[in-house]
Amino acid sequence: MTYGKEERFSSPMFPKMSVDINELQKIQDVYAQLTSLFMFCVDSSGQRITEMSGNPVDMNRILALIDEDKIVSVIQRVLESSVEDQVVEDTSYSNVKIASIAIRINNKLAFCWFVCAVLESDDEENAILNMKTVTNHVRFMKSLELLREMSKKVYANDYIIQNAVAETKRSRNSELEMIHSLNRSESMTKVVQLLDSDDKFETISRELLFHTCEYARISYGFVIRPNVNGVDVDMLGVYTAPNQNSLEETIRNMGQPALLSMGDKPSVISYKTNIDAEDREWMDDMGISAMVILPIYTNRSLSMYLIFADNTMNKEWDLDEIKFFGDAQRILTSILSRRIQRNSLASSYKSLEAILDNVGSAIYVRDVASGEILFTNKIFQNRFEFEMKTGKIDELFGTAISNHTGEEGESSQCEVHYGERGQWYDVKVTHIYWVDGRLAALCAIVDITEKKQYQQKIEQQANNDFLTGLYNRMCCERDLERFIAEARATNRKGALLYLDLDDFKHINDGLGHQYGDVLLQAISHSLQRIQGVENSCYRMGGDEFIVIIPCENFDRFEAIIEEINVVFNKPWFLKGADYYCTTSMGVVTFPEDGETGQDVIQKADIAMYEAKKSGKNRTSYYTENAGAESNKRLDMEKHMRDATVDYKEFEIYYQPIIDVTRPGTPCTGAEALIRWNSHDLGYVLPGEFIPLAEYLGLINPIGGYVLNQACLACKKWNEMGHPYYKVNVNLSVVQLLQNDIVESIETTIKETGINPRNLTLEVTESLAINDMKRMKKILGDIKKLGVRIALDDFGTGYSSLSHIREIPLDVIKVDQSFVTELATDQYAQAFVKMVGELASALGVKICVEGIETQEQYKVLENMNVKMVQGYYFDRPMKQEAFEQKYVNGAFE
Repeated sequence: MTYGKEERFSSPMFPKMSVDINELQKIQDVYAQLTSLFMFCVDSSGQRITEMSGNPVDMNRILALIDEDKIVSVIQRVLESSVEDQVVEDTSYSNVKIASIAIRINNKLAFCWFVCAVLESDDEENAILNMKTVTNHVRFMKSLELLREMSKKVYANDYIIQNAVAETKRSRNSELEMIHSLNRSESMTKVVQLLDSDDKFETISRELLFHTCEYARISYGFVIRPNVNGVDVDMLGVYTAPNQNSLEETIRNMGQPALLSMGDKPSVISYKTNIDAEDREWMDDMGISAMVILPIYTNRSLSMYLIFADNTMNKEWDLDEIKFFGDAQRILTSILSRRIQRNSLASSYKSLEAILDNVGSAIYVRDVASGEILFTNKIFQNRFEFEMKTGKIDELFGTAISNHTGEEGESSQCEVHYGERGQWYDVKVTHIYWVDGRLAALCAIVDITEKKQYQQKIEQQANNDFLTGLYNRMCCERDLERFIAEARATNRKGALLYLDLDDFKHINDGLGHQYGDVLLQAISHSLQRIQGVENSCYRMGGDEFIVIIPCENFDRFEAIIEEINVVFNKPWFLKGADYYCTTSMGVVTFPEDGETGQDVIQKADIAMYEAKKSGKNRTSYYTENAGAESNKRLDMEKHMRDATVDYKEFEIYYQPIIDVTRPGTPCTGAEALIRWNSHDLGYVLPGEFIPLAEYLGLINPIGGYVLNQACLACKKWNEMGHPYYKVNVNLSVVQLLQNDIVESIETTIKETGINPRNLTLEVTESLAINDMKRMKKILGDIKKLGVRIALDDFGTGYSSLSHIREIPLDVIKVDQSFVTELATDQYAQAFVKMVGELASALGVKICVEGIETQEQYKVLENMNVKMVQGYYFDRPMKQEAFEQKYVNGAFE
């Protein structure tokens, strides 16, 4: 036999359990001797962890008689099964039996026994001669049963201890997260309380700087105002951290010109931000490595600056700090406006409302004497809409308010458990005086449910999905018929929501199926926490779910759909990073849209596909038109499969890419865009056929065809006098995740003869960050071919600056959604300018898509933009038209 310790079985379905191998070997040796058996042990992944026990002479003869594949097969049966714990099989010798036993503790596979027995036999033809170690069938089966029970009892405590240690570690991480959240909430509450202060503005400025800088743990904070004499500056507030040198006098001496040079727009400067050498020099002279400069306006005029600075080496600001500074700026602006407009109570209330809607916590203010609700921010309104309508707010938070006995400004803190939702809240109560002078209780409420609850074990039943614990398809079909009958009998309505995860395959392929399973479990738990559908959520298989809204909860129809959307708008923490997984949802009401369960599910599936086709991450309601569209989709599917036989119906259009930094704004190449001119269907829009191609798995051959034709076209242009013309080709998510994508690109380059430096491959922003480790490897290998990489649709996904730095880019393409209002919208202008500075810092080029007007084009001046696409210059055109206009007679 060659089966040794180094060999493994495939399909490890359960986590490994730590076992004392020496102890296990001793027990095994004794047990084999007492029961006249031959045996060894493997772990949960198929790794052999003990040597075979048994009579040495007989053991060697046994191993020579049994085929090794037979041993592997019987062990794999229990390793890969969630049902069979014990398997007994015959061998080619009637009196030689082999068996495998899976030892599961708390439904988790710990390890597996392989056992072999030689049974007593009078059959001379099958008996093994001179075999000393024999037993009979009854003793063999009893020995197996005893081995299984003994193993479970001996190692159950070890498993429980390991789970306890892991649970403690998770609890500690949750505790640290909660502490950070509470610290931020506490600091922001103190800043918010300044809104009601009657102290001097200078006193309020100092307190705001203190709370903000202490929270962020930075060195300096300033509130500075230009003096009316036009020369000096007024220091309205200063914060200097302990053990730091004061910079107050230095800044005073710099005077008003240096202050006004900071500009009238917010600025975020880290140690590596590209700024004027003069500005960096005076920052270095003061020992400051990073600054956040926030102008404060009153009556649309710049009145002062709120400045935060730090002298930590290599300081970079994180988003949480910048958001907190922004909240502080808005509060200080509101305080200043209140002082200027003290007689306008309505104006003050509006400013307060706008600020508290953006502080990140649920805020609730109540009159202490009468119990009247004075204010709730949008977060509170969204989270407790039902409780406000039904009058349950006082029942939920009244005790926390009444138990607070502190003086004005003093706070108390408690936890509130909302049993009906199974949620926990941290409630911080502070007494303040409301704008009209009455005493009020300010409540800052933070959801800490995930810190208080551990996921409970779900007992597997016949009508439950084994992975998620949700009800399965069979149970869904049974329950749906009951719900439809109930709705018909009571003349009421119910609804069915069909959910299909968007691009779930990428999670499985990128992270591994085990993380895909973790994501499915997390989604299932989130769905079950939605009020009204706790017991009517189903997994239909794979990444498809159904949620049924019964008649009695149909009044929450819109709210339930909204809560489901909220679930999928948040990232999921997988393998040490955040990943986004959205869903496309189809909605059907019954019995209005269907009289049978099968009909309702089919129509919900049709509506769900409409959501997929419309761009994913959206909800679609079933209509009769959708049913007709489903037939149209089937027709389009047939024609698309026919079209991919020879690709004659597919046309490639080219949109010029213009270099706006060179005289005459010459064309430098084009982006290749696929079009489908079907013989039977006519022109089909890309938004219709590309999602279908991805759904059918045809996007790979179509994408390969586009890449090949685009490379041939570019090679032709290069040989016709334009050696530096480049062609851009989009790579879909599905293409980029193929294992042979790098080899396919290399083959195309060799076959077409294109200079790889003249080929630019565009990948989408959301794809690039969803599996950073894998994307860096794939894109790095593509770059080694000499090909350029462009990040497409920048600004529409979830990128962070740290992610962008990790990707080996040559070009950043700003999505055209930012260009629509570019001529008038300051945010769009600031975004494009910021991307230009980012591209300059990273050493990459920037291309802006969708430029359609001269006004939009003019705004791009002085923004580090090198390349532009859009109808202002030219529309996508066929290859012949492009060559006629930009190749034949248009030489560099």
